[in-house]
Amino acid sequence: MKNKLRHRSHSVGQNAFHLVWKPKYSSKFLRFEVVNKVCRGAINLVACQYIMEIYELQIMPDHIHLFVELPPSISVSKALQLFKGVSSRILRRRFKFLTKIPMIWSEGKFYRSVGNVKFETIQNYIAQSQGEWSFAET
Repeated sequence: MKNKLRHRSHSVGQNAFHLVWKPKYSSKFLRFEVVNKVCRGAINLVACQYIMEIYELQIMPDHIHLFVELPPSISVSKALQLFKGVSSRILRRRFKFLTKIPMIWSEGKFYRSVGNVKFETIQNYIAQSQGEWSFAET
């Protein structure tokens, strides 16, 4: 991964974000290795389908860190909607115990543009991230 601007047919720029979201009710279903792997696959599927480049992905028992380059046509809110929506559908189909939870993902989210920070700094933070993380739910 390089800290370079992307050259597209009619644009040049950088659209990289650090995204964080967590399960609703602080559920810890991501602690199960098989659930973690299916969730990782769902996130990678979305990235592939919508031409996003994942630089770093860390799935913790109580939250997810994603460092991703978005195409200029997709907003941060739309990207999070896609990641959360598709992963929720895939996880619910694969694991019946998750259908008992009204919502898999919390409505909250964290996002930050990382254009003014070296990519390596964010990658290292996510790769070394440990422990629990929280934000206030509304």
